[in-house]
Amino acid sequence: MRPPRAVAPATDFVTRCVVVLIVAVAGIGPTTSPAWAAPTQAQPHDSSPDTDHCPHRVSPPPAVDESEVVAPGSTTPSPLPVHSPPVGGEALGGCGVVADSSAGRVPERLTSAAWLVADLDSGAVIAAKDPHGRYRPASTIKVLLALTALRSGISLDKPVTATADDWSAEGDSCGMGPGGKYTMRDMMIGLLMVSGNDCAHVIARDLGGVDVTLTKMNELARSLQAYDTRASTPSGLDSAGMSTSPYDLAVIFRAAMQNSTFRDIIAMPNHPFPGYPKRPDVPGDVDHPGYLMQTSNHLLLEGDPGVLGGKTGYTDDAQKTFVGAVKQDGRTVLVVQMYGLSTADDNYWDQARSLVTYGARAPREAKVGELASTSGERATTSDGARASTSDGARATTSDGARAGVATTEARTSQGVAYQDSTSGWSVRILVGLVGLLVALLLLLLALRLFRRR
Repeated sequence: MRPPRAVAPATDFVTRCVVVLIVAVAGIGPTTSPAWAAPTQAQPHDSSPDTDHCPHRVSPPPAVDESEVVAPGSTTPSPLPVHSPPVGGEALGGCGVVADSSAGRVPERLTSAAWLVADLDSGAVIAAKDPHGRYRPASTIKVLLALTALRSGISLDKPVTATADDWSAEGDSCGMGPGGKYTMRDMMIGLLMVSGNDCAHVIARDLGGVDVTLTKMNELARSLQAYDTRASTPSGLDSAGMSTSPYDLAVIFRAAMQNSTFRDIIAMPNHPFPGYPKRPDVPGDVDHPGYLMQTSNHLLLEGDPGVLGGKTGYTDDAQKTFVGAVKQDGRTVLVVQMYGLSTADDNYWDQARSLVTYGARAPREAKVGELASTSGERATTSDGARASTSDGARATTSDGARAGVATTEARTSQGVAYQDSTSGWSVRILVGLVGLLVALLLLLLALRLFRRR
């Protein structure tokens, strides 16, 4: 048997290796998930879908029904091209959470696959998740229809005669009928307050028909630099080719809020909608009295302070969508939610409230991008950064530092944090180091036992 002194050098070497590994394992945690950054993994009650790898960069999530199946002989529209550089600044080209570190931790328990928080007045984007991801708008596209109609000079005092096509419109309706006395103002209010698809049909007819209206809506979207947006129905009912994004909805809503008529209507909690007489073609029918419509925006309906208005939406394919604005703590906060749901203990409206509060409390200088101006000028970040929408895009901050638009949490010179799969590599490295540490500890134990023999 070898003398003990021959084993000592090997034992000392293994001991030094163990110490080095302990230091390495202890130091890896803080560098991969800094306290100021957004979480790299879903938090305990957070059911927001993972978008870090850009599953919806080109097209919305798969449909769950046959609403987007085209008619025989028709062609499914090709996806809209992905704009490069991303409108609003290169950081908004990421697909995970992007947030200014100075704004603090983003709200938890968000179910939306994509969302955005911005300052309505300045246009500064404070934080977002998958801001340019493509999703179905559902009835939030009615904001674009309303703005298209208002910019076309539609007369709100114009009398409206309802047709069978109007009151037969699929989905939510205001309840029009033959012989009712309506005005275009009733249609516009019904469109925005209760998502009346019958009202959308009337407005589209007044603009020249569905096809002409869709052309006008999509031209307006492009003029606003809402390049992720294509309306394929005026009402927001799912149809092949329909898409928008949190960024685009924010831009469109911000433009609409600059129209005083839209701003007045979207802030209305209720409105008396006219009834219509009994229908002679329906046996046993009775008169249909008017009623008081109430907004579908629960922030406004429930009396939350400072609510300026908002538009809701829902279809089976789009899930819940919302865009709205609230003035809180002296700041007007614009929020967008897309592809989300309420859960048993996590109401969608409470999620909206948490986003509003987060935006209101953020420092005024907190900014990760900006909403395109309504004048049609290209929007960039404050330092004029431009970038490709490719996953490997690089960003130039105001001090010239370079930063990747990968979605891992990495601090740029402006404190912007990203989420990415790179955190997964950190976990693998950590697990590997721990495994190696265990192996060395076992080896050290074996050598010491051998030495005692």
